[in-house]
Amino acid sequence: MKARHHPLPKSQTAQTALVEAARDTAPVAGLTHNFYRYPARFSPKFVRATIEAFSAPGDLVLDPFMGGGTTLVEALAAGRYSVGTDISSLAGFISEVKTTIYSDREIMKLSRWATRVAASLNMRRQNRASHGIYDEAGYLRHLHDHSTWRLRKAIEQSLTTAVALSEPRLEAFARCVVLRTAQWALDGRKTLPSIDEFRITLTDFAERMIKGTKELRAAVDTGWGSKRPRAHCLIRSSAGLESEPMLRHLPTPRLVITSPPYPGVHVLYHRWQVDGRKESPAPFWIANKLDGSGESYYTMGSRKADGLAPYFEQLRLSLRSIASICGNESTVVQVVAFSNPSWQLSRYLAAADDAGLTEFRLPALKNNADGRLWRTVPNRRWYADQLGKTSGSEEVVLFHRKR
Repeated sequence: MKARHHPLPKSQTAQTALVEAARDTAPVAGLTHNFYRYPARFSPKFVRATIEAFSAPGDLVLDPFMGGGTTLVEALAAGRYSVGTDISSLAGFISEVKTTIYSDREIMKLSRWATRVAASLNMRRQNRASHGIYDEAGYLRHLHDHSTWRLRKAIEQSLTTAVALSEPRLEAFARCVVLRTAQWALDGRKTLPSIDEFRITLTDFAERMIKGTKELRAAVDTGWGSKRPRAHCLIRSSAGLESEPMLRHLPTPRLVITSPPYPGVHVLYHRWQVDGRKESPAPFWIANKLDGSGESYYTMGSRKADGLAPYFEQLRLSLRSIASICGNESTVVQVVAFSNPSWQLSRYLAAADDAGLTEFRLPALKNNADGRLWRTVPNRRWYADQLGKTSGSEEVVLFHRKR
């Protein structure tokens, strides 16, 4: 009988690096990580340390709740193949753009677009573009008001220039630039910027994002040559993942690193809050994706449900699927926060155990109160007027292996 691999980092140094990276409070930076401020996003330093501790170049890394794609970006840069899944088409759009490796020709065209896009914004010119189903279905809700219509018009005109690039990969990148700028301008702001400020920031984000994609390409090209790793983004539920055709042609994931929705914590993964915390599905319009789902869909169940029963049932189904595609040498690392950890942590661990996953602790943390790796996320914000320590700002890193 083959001995079971013990999925601990091989050295005390690797464990210490992992713990330090988890507790690092530096702002998110580098590569393509700032293409969008996805709610509850991973720390790239922690993801990189985890990838290096539990996998090797050429291994497969899986993130079944990929969100903004941080895991996939870091896996690419570290020479690992990766697969990410998410039920949100917005998450899929962002992750796809962030992990696309653009050619010199494409970067040149995007650079020319970046120098011209701000000049194309003219509030006196009538917009000719039609939003079709997006306006009719309410995706531009709260963007026709007195305080927001100018920004909506600037977004419309910016998107027109993105479409004019006439290449899907380039259009997607340009849309992502507009998405990032519109998020800065609208989401959770008490005072909206002027059009001149929008122009300046649009150009600034475009230039920064082009620099970021160059950095990612350089990282991927360094040392991997013709064996350049790839990232795959799938729009689907993690439940039932074992039946995904793509995974049949890939090796067993050596590492699963992910951050599922937090139980009982209200997070708007699919909406912005504009004009006094009015919810708007505008990001889907900008990304040219369809939504149509409510908060509970993206958080695996209403936070008001008795005992969060729908959440924990969906979690159990997802973890069972994850466990079924793991092998004896796989490590599952999850970052989770709770609205009430006093009872939710035990329920979470019970769901993992029922799914066939066994928790293990890092020896480097043996002197911690419960032997687990806890981290505080500084300045975590769920609402426009909520900044600092919230119910989602204390996270725990859980380590599991297949039983």
